Amino acid sequence: MSDHQTVLIIEDEADIQTLLRTVLTRNDFDVLVASDGLTGIFLAKEHHPDLIVLDVGLPDMDGWGVLEQLRSASNVPVIMLTAHGTEADRVRGFGAGADDYLVKPFSNKELIARIRAVLRRSQPAQAQPDLYNDGVLAIDFIAKLVSVNGRLLKVTPIEFRLLSAFAKSAGLVLSVQQLLEAAWGNPPADGQDRVKFSILRIRKKLGWSESGPIVAVRGFGYRYDPPSNAVPDEVLPQHPEEPS
Repeated sequence: MSDHQTVLIIEDEADIQTLLRTVLTRNDFDVLVASDGLTGIFLAKEHHPDLIVLDVGLPDMDGWGVLEQLRSASNVPVIMLTAHGTEADRVRGFGAGADDYLVKPFSNKELIARIRAVLRRSQPAQAQPDLYNDGVLAIDFIAKLVSVNGRLLKVTPIEFRLLSAFAKSAGLVLSVQQLLEAAWGNPPADGQDRVKFSILRIRKKLGWSESGPIVAVRGFGYRYDPPSNAVPDEVLPQHPEEPS
């Protein structure tokens, strides 16, 4: 039996099917393919894939209907695949239980990065690393400590949860909805403004600017760009300091 993770592709366009299968296979995933929603639902129940890439436009039922049926029986991670990248579509997808949203056309690297990020976020809590450290930002997820450039800082619970979400998906874009769920759990009505102003406060507290390492990606959300020279995990200092 294979030790590889399995991805189910529910997509009716043959050329995209082929592309997805090829890219995923080359990156050591086992692949299942369905060309319509009903077949996809059957394969999901029969084989219990680790993740599903689900096209919104299918011949028998749309992706929203497929997602609804999947969510009624399973919490399998789902990445929605669509040709439309409007904010309304993204909000609908995340509200219906999608884990991420990928707009055609997309690069092979982005596809694999998003799949791996979603799989990483979906792992049980005990499988998550206790410490993140990229040489600039270090987070002890157990002790709830944050250090920047070797200096431990005082952060609020909301700031800690936002920074943790960025660290766990470093280099990838997180939507406002994903950040709301990570930091607030039950997103408030004024959620978009809360994310915006919380990130502004984080930048000010940590001495960062709009140019990075937390950058806004217009129409999609925010991304944390770690330095290229990541360092090994190490213990954080135990006495928080206020930033100068």
